[in-house]
Amino acid sequence: MHTYKKKLTIMKKTILLTMLMLMTCLAGNAQHFKNSRYYDSKTGSLNYNQRQGDTWSNRYRYHIDPYNYYGLRLGLNLGTVQSDDPWLDGGKTRSGLNIGAVMGISLSQYTPLYFETGLMYTEKGGKQGSGNNKITYALNYLEVPLLVKYMYSPDGHFAVQPYLGGYLACGVSGKIKNFHDRAAYNSFGDDMEGLPRFQRFDGGLKFGCGVSYDVLYADICYSYGLSNISHDYFDSSHNSVFSLNIGVNF
Repeated sequence: MHTYKKKLTIMKKTILLTMLMLMTCLAGNAQHFKNSRYYDSKTGSLNYNQRQGDTWSNRYRYHIDPYNYYGLRLGLNLGTVQSDDPWLDGGKTRSGLNIGAVMGISLSQYTPLYFETGLMYTEKGGKQGSGNNKITYALNYLEVPLLVKYMYSPDGHFAVQPYLGGYLACGVSGKIKNFHDRAAYNSFGDDMEGLPRFQRFDGGLKFGCGVSYDVLYADICYSYGLSNISHDYFDSSHNSVFSLNIGVNF
């Protein structure tokens, strides 16, 4: 078990370092965005609504993706677990990592409306109590966002991007730590120690607003789990998370 934890820690650090290096390289080369497929020579900026010399007929004729974009995200989660079960109620905020990649698909030829999805590794959970009586809940998921995003750009450089949608998630790791008993339990799975756990699958609503300047991106969002992740149907447990993210689009 100790070896598994060590490998998991090394893997998370490697992924985080790789994402930071990619974002640094892309941000450092932001001044070279004239080579971007979104570059509009008339305005001297990136235009996600139209690329110079492109038409929709040419795109489908030559199998070019119509106005899609791709991005990397790195951020901070501030999560709680709201539960009727006193053992699982993590109403105090716990911080965690949010990291992954996204893809935006144009929904309209005439309106800058996009469907955004991707794959994120996201750390949720909560905590209760304090000091030696503290209990923490780490719920780590692979998550697929399902969002509709509108991009408003007044000058071709700066853009405001409100969005609304949902997410689907599968729990991949996590621990419930009882500091009073100095004991740790798997957050998901069977009640092997006679203690309640969380359900592995989750889904819910997500909404927020992003801002971008050329290839640089940042957003703030809130997600609430509609799925009951409690160990039984008598009690009710739900994830609640505020997220702050930075990234790049290309």
